Amino acid sequence: MNVHQLLITGANRGIGLEFVRQYAQDGWKVLACCRDPQHATDLLSLANTHSGIRILELDAADFAQIEALALQLKEEEVDLLINNAAIYPTGSLGNTDTGDWLEAFRVNCMAPMKMAEAFLPQIARSRLRKMATISSKMGSLDDNTSGGSYIYRSTKAAVNMVMKNLSIDLIPFGISVVTLHPGWVLTRMGGANALIDAHKSVSGMRRVIGDLHPGNSGQFIAYDGKAINW
Repeated sequence: MNVHQLLITGANRGIGLEFVRQYAQDGWKVLACCRDPQHATDLLSLANTHSGIRILELDAADFAQIEALALQLKEEEVDLLINNAAIYPTGSLGNTDTGDWLEAFRVNCMAPMKMAEAFLPQIARSRLRKMATISSKMGSLDDNTSGGSYIYRSTKAAVNMVMKNLSIDLIPFGISVVTLHPGWVLTRMGGANALIDAHKSVSGMRRVIGDLHPGNSGQFIAYDGKAINW
């Protein structure tokens, strides 16, 4: 039986950890990236119960580290890349720190692009050839009726455009791309008032990823399968 392989950033908690859990339970090999593996307690515990999980150190904001990891994994096949790592600095009218804004663009928008570039050969030689990026409805211009959250909204809108571009530019490689809205999820980032748990969110996004193919590449889809206007 052919075993598929996932490469995911931000794998140590929340949505990323749940992706690792569910794919590993389904028999996938998982390359789980996080900034501080030694202190990724939940991820380490999960890896102890699933032999297919390999934990790798990666700070998504460090592009040299991304390139070094791609070189380290140059012989691997990556059936699915999930860009999950993200940060959520606060930013309101009159209170927006430009340093935080630049760092958020680096992590939320530029890092997914760097991951796509660095791991293009590994994805292109795989069987599934899929790429997913966890975005948010907060990056949708159409959905914005409340304002605020300038930093997070703008970086997610930017990564949405990056992924739309990639869905076109990667056609010659047979790579399918999807941008995902995970819902308002009960995680450290989502907070205690969120509406769904990580298991429901990830289960839904996995169905969307499973249905992804070249014919529907380039869409912005919610965890429940509904299309989102850009």
